[in-house]
Amino acid sequence: MATGWAGDTAVQDQIDATVEDAIKRARSRLPSGPGLEHCEECDAPIPEARRKAVPGVRLCIACQQARDEDEAFSGYNRRGSKDSQLR
Repeated sequence: MATGWAGDTAVQDQIDATVEDAIKRARSRLPSGPGLEHCEECDAPIPEARRKAVPGVRLCIACQQARDEDEAFSGYNRRGSKDSQLR
């Protein structure tokens, strides 16, 4: 339930914007183009099955897992949030 000047759908609109932002971020990180035969970080060979399954693959499985673990996702959409404007 929104109050004040916010519309009745303000909360749902913010949730939708958060989801759309996450989708755009995920799509922008998808590999594209020809894949590599050797990992660009450790130079280990990338199996043909992985190259076929993941177009544009650039990392071996071990390096990709390490990179995925290092990336953090906050999950907060602060667009238009009064709280974020006060900080």
